[in-house]
Amino acid sequence: MTDEMLAWQTERFLELEVSRTEWEARLRPEQVVEVAFDGLQRSTRYPGGVALRFARVLRYRDDKSAAEADTIETVLALARG
Repeated sequence: MTDEMLAWQTERFLELEVSRTEWEARLRPEQVVEVAFDGLQRSTRYPGGVALRFARVLRYRDDKSAAEADTIETVLALARG
């Protein structure tokens, strides 16, 4: 990520923040993020049961609404693949 993207992300996420603890910030689910990854693996650590391997932000998708974003069901279908 570039410095410019990090600055934008920080500002945007602060706009969407609804609560914060020492370890977590909760945001309104409005910003769509396109994420690339190299693979999936089963995981007991995450509620969805899978982890994205080498995940990275490609871009923020202002052209898509949160309703158009993929769901955990899509990710699980990829894992079953």
